[in-house]
Amino acid sequence: MAAPLELSCWGGGWGLPSVHSESLVVMAYAKFSGAPLKVNVIDNTWRGSRGDVPILTTEDNIVSQPAKILSFLRKQKYNADYELSAKQGADTLAYIALLEEKLLPAVLHTFWVESDNYFTVTKPWFASRIPFPLSLILPGRMSKGARNRILVTRGQPPFYHLREVEAQIYRDAKECLNLLSNRLGTSQFFFGDTPSTLDAYVFGFLAPLYKVRFPKVQLQEHLKQLSNLCRFCDDILNSYFRLSLGGTSPAGQETVDANLQKLTQLVNKESNLIEKMDDNLRQSPQLPPRKLPTLKLTPAEEENNSLQRLSP
Repeated sequence: MAAPLELSCWGGGWGLPSVHSESLVVMAYAKFSGAPLKVNVIDNTWRGSRGDVPILTTEDNIVSQPAKILSFLRKQKYNADYELSAKQGADTLAYIALLEEKLLPAVLHTFWVESDNYFTVTKPWFASRIPFPLSLILPGRMSKGARNRILVTRGQPPFYHLREVEAQIYRDAKECLNLLSNRLGTSQFFFGDTPSTLDAYVFGFLAPLYKVRFPKVQLQEHLKQLSNLCRFCDDILNSYFRLSLGGTSPAGQETVDANLQKLTQLVNKESNLIEKMDDNLRQSPQLPPRKLPTLKLTPAEEENNSLQRLSP
């Protein structure tokens, strides 16, 4: 009996099984190759001290980093590339290198460096899944790691700072997306009708960029103009991740998210209205309670009234 395979990874949102690109790469490859992974989603009970996921654990091994995990799975006979030719295998390596050089820096910048996206979406999402007090520390450390990773790959002369390389990062990313779109064409996957390692990498890099709702959507808008890449992501989600980790379909999860957002907005409006009404009541002039006027009777009326009370 094969040793159990357990994958620790970041969880999902926005209809994705994971919002973390490298976790998605491994999860997609496992689906394509039939590897029976038990997925352990990092949540607020997690007691790790670093953000270096995904991590594959077996009885005898602990493997991190997507390339090493995929290599380990192949050695366990879970190979999504067994039908590829030697040329297609070489093309796979070339395209993965292109993704990591041209597209990954822009994905990291979109999530971890762009200020509005980081403080509005990325930091709150990851912090909510990390136990206190690491939730105060780890997102910032991950952001710094993303900055350093960008500068390692792109901070070469004459560019040394993120502001200097930002425009070039997004130009390169858009060119990479165009190249991927042209290469995919009308095919279902990059090498025909069967998904492979390249499909796992492209899906892992594109799906979060496609689905997560950011306030700054520079690269996301360009991706959504390339309909075949969007269709590619949707097809994989529907075919291989029909039920999310919470048991809700991706499309259904988007509906739930939208309904929850509307409900939250409605509750906030109702609360604001009640607060305004309370404020208005407190600020309005307070009049003393009116006393009912007392009727005074004439002596004759008083005597008559007394006789009526005494009569049987």
